[in-house]
Amino acid sequence: MARPRNIKSSFIKTPSPFFTFLPVSQFTSLLNKFPSPRIHRPYSSSRPRSYLFVMFLLILLSLLGFSVLRLVSVSQNPSPCPSFLTLLSPPTSHPPFASLSSKNHEPLVLSRSATVPLPAHPVSSNATAEEAEFWAQPNGEGYRPCLDFTIQYRKASAKISKEKQKFLVVVVSGGLNQQKNQIVDAVVIARILEAALIVPVLAVNQIWKDESEFSEIFDVDHFKRTLQADVRVVSSLPSTHLSSKPTINTQMPYNVSPLWIRTKFLKELNRGGVLILRGIDSKLSKNLPLDLQKLRCKVAFHALRFASPIQELGDKFARRIWVEGPYIALHLRLEKDVWVRTGCLTGLGPEYDDIIRKIRESQPKLLTGRLNMTNIHRRLAGLCPLNALQVARLIKGLGAPRTAQVYRAGGEPFGGAQALQGLVGEFPNVVTKEMLAREGELSPYINRSSAMAALDYIVSFSSDVFLPSHGGNMGRVMQGHRAYVGHRKFVKPNKREMVGFFEDTSISEAEFKSVMKKMHRRYHGQPEKRTNKRSSRDVIAYPVPECMCRHSIRPLLRS
Repeated sequence: MARPRNIKSSFIKTPSPFFTFLPVSQFTSLLNKFPSPRIHRPYSSSRPRSYLFVMFLLILLSLLGFSVLRLVSVSQNPSPCPSFLTLLSPPTSHPPFASLSSKNHEPLVLSRSATVPLPAHPVSSNATAEEAEFWAQPNGEGYRPCLDFTIQYRKASAKISKEKQKFLVVVVSGGLNQQKNQIVDAVVIARILEAALIVPVLAVNQIWKDESEFSEIFDVDHFKRTLQADVRVVSSLPSTHLSSKPTINTQMPYNVSPLWIRTKFLKELNRGGVLILRGIDSKLSKNLPLDLQKLRCKVAFHALRFASPIQELGDKFARRIWVEGPYIALHLRLEKDVWVRTGCLTGLGPEYDDIIRKIRESQPKLLTGRLNMTNIHRRLAGLCPLNALQVARLIKGLGAPRTAQVYRAGGEPFGGAQALQGLVGEFPNVVTKEMLAREGELSPYINRSSAMAALDYIVSFSSDVFLPSHGGNMGRVMQGHRAYVGHRKFVKPNKREMVGFFEDTSISEAEFKSVMKKMHRRYHGQPEKRTNKRSSRDVIAYPVPECMCRHSIRPLLRS
């Protein structure tokens, strides 16, 4: 079946009120029933014509009435943004979407393709005022997903989505969430170059030795289907290009623009047909044209769905903890490599710090950035991860009850159980994916760090409150994803300001709580625009306003 010209590039487009009630074919056949008026017929012989004219008017008025009713409904929801409830329930497919079907002939609707969490728990009537404040979700201010691409973008898609001469191969590296960021950039670069994209290649992780392929972590069919109107995604190079001499680029400067990419690669890509890129992590400019920003959101929040076995297992884990009540998800960055790369002290004593220092001295390239700073300066600048005790003090200061369920995401902490004592001592109900799993459920993913990280992501995504102990890729992706699905609570620790209060032994517990709440009142995941006076940030972490627009709350209340 021939596809319409990129009709699905718009996130939600309201069909014409008339066509909602009457397909084009029926409208055409209806009009064909009425003969064209004969201009030269005498006026006295026009009675049959007058009769048909009256019938035509009656039908036209009936259709107009339907249209008015439809317009009244639309007027109550004037924004092109869909209600967030459309993300939670399968939408009705309008005729224009019917031809955009997958190989099993199911229509693709973007609102259905978004990954959504389990609903946040209502605040218990038995909760104290402090606990109620802690579990309360931030005000989303009416912002909802809004991926309405421009007409120019959709017109260009007709050609780009059928590209068969130019192919982009991208090798992505790092941990799971670093790979996700690079996959997003790979799709955008393919769109800029108007090239087909080979399913991204996941490089072997040098730290965890994970050899997983794309299809083992992500749903490759869903990835292709979701992006079919934006970029042609194929599993491998065609035979006609196997003998081509590809252009290979392993170094790209930071903050590159679409113009730079076209100038650098397009000529060689047109000549050779194949371009291979490595090392693209965080190299694209944060200030891309509006359509490309929307495409980034579409890839991150719609196209990159985990493979079914991983998603289903993660959903099971999330439901097992969710049914017990609200829970906090903590992404604790306490692994050995984190301490080595950050240049910070572990807080576990000289014995553990000495181990980290020796590794860092033997492999200085592992230290990331600001080589001239001491560990003290790094800590005061807010560049060090919070340890388990500091995280416990923070969430306790924000009002978390001691009985709260806490899901701990992240790898094995350096120092083992000792590294977690500060957290478990304050919050005894700490669980991990290993504790939620039943016998044999995690067996397929032993020594597969990306799959394990995906399970952590799924459970954390459905938490009532999420808090990362350090920045990093998971924190940024989770921040934007939780914003995109309704601004779920996301606490961003103000590490630079907190350091002094952690070390002040004279401050009372009540005063410490007051300071923590005041310090973080604007860091609970409220809508925050991507650009501010100081800098431009990644749209994946800050989807407002490019990927989310303000929407009337009346439809939500009515629903």
